[in-house]
Amino acid sequence: MQIIESVLALALTLGILVTLHEYGHFWVARRCGVKVLRFSVGFGKPLYSWYDRHGTEFAIAAIPLGGYVKMLDEREGPVPEELKDQAFTSKSPSRRIAIAAAGPLANFIFAIFAYWLLSVVGVTHIAPIVGQVADESVAARVGLQEGMEIHAVDGHQVASWRDVNMRILERTGEQGPISMEISDDGARGTLTGDLAGWRLSEETPNPLAEFGITPWRPEVPPVLGQISEGGRAQAAGLKTGDRVVSINGEPVSSWFELVELVRNAPEQTIQMTVERNGTRRTIPVTPETKQEDSGERVGFIGAGVKAIPWPDEVIREVSYGPFAAVPVALSETWADTRLTLVAIKKMITGLLSPSNLSGPITIARVAEASVSSGFEDFVRFLAYLSVSLGILNLLPVPVLDGGHILYYGIEALRGKPLSEGVQAFGLRIGMAMILTLMVFALYNDLMRL
Repeated sequence: MQIIESVLALALTLGILVTLHEYGHFWVARRCGVKVLRFSVGFGKPLYSWYDRHGTEFAIAAIPLGGYVKMLDEREGPVPEELKDQAFTSKSPSRRIAIAAAGPLANFIFAIFAYWLLSVVGVTHIAPIVGQVADESVAARVGLQEGMEIHAVDGHQVASWRDVNMRILERTGEQGPISMEISDDGARGTLTGDLAGWRLSEETPNPLAEFGITPWRPEVPPVLGQISEGGRAQAAGLKTGDRVVSINGEPVSSWFELVELVRNAPEQTIQMTVERNGTRRTIPVTPETKQEDSGERVGFIGAGVKAIPWPDEVIREVSYGPFAAVPVALSETWADTRLTLVAIKKMITGLLSPSNLSGPITIARVAEASVSSGFEDFVRFLAYLSVSLGILNLLPVPVLDGGHILYYGIEALRGKPLSEGVQAFGLRIGMAMILTLMVFALYNDLMRL
């Protein structure tokens, strides 16, 4: 069931972003006088198609991993004399550059709109308050301590753990100091520590944890919430509202202790003492075995935690008026752009492992998780992925939009296009690079599985 949900989430995500990207090409092509033959979302045989009054075919195809806009082009076959002025190849280099750049530009415009919408609607953040700090970590060298709230990283304001994550990600693999503006019991100050070449792990990178920070969270009592139908908890007779007092005689004071004890006992009968309606009873439960993404086998009984509210003092509700939201949206989009460019640079220079590249499987899983998390998370995910798609397509690699822009730019400077042989050779190189990148990203996905 989860696989189906992930596939549907991937199709929805790529469908939105690809449609926006291709519509950018389509819209500008039409305004540059180019005849568009087909606008396709997806590859392969069309599942459904229709024509507009200009004779353009709009299609939804079977393979939802991309899309394309097919224009009248003399390189692909003879063009009737009366339509030659509508061919893509008949347009000036500047117009062809505009058409090629319009797709990535549409991705950036969508990201700005998405962040603007979130800013106007209003978002709720959990304040970045430090819980635990790992010994001998960068966070410890900085001087962070439990209870401190982080307000800025390297002079950049942060309002949530997502913001903190993005700022420290930019510094991975670097030497030198990192500074953080913090508050502690109302007093503000700035802390500085040495990064000393801090890097993310290659397997399952978790920037905050590897930096040495565990975010603060309220105490969660070991009270059972949802009981899964057909699970071991239900079979044993556990009920919603049961408070777990001990397991095998060992006292349990928090939900996380309970989870750890259950995880460590796959297919082992444990004696779970619970408090129900003021009385205690001991119930034998045998956790079933569940294999995690890492391959580790852990115990699982099919019981969820009873939800508890976050304290009001750690909740930050932020919203802006329509005009005030514009610079916020631009800033968020620039932050995503900068992070993506820095990541590409660090992969090229070796400061960031290429194993952090993700392919369609990871995107599908993150898409499914963001859809499940709600409107805000899904829109943020779409915005970030849209920026990444825009930047990727602007890279000066033949096959991509950036490669076409490079060719047309050279043509504008030379006064004539590059020879067909040179363009074909560049195309082969570009195809090889993209296919290698796709295979490597898919390999990383499979290794994570």
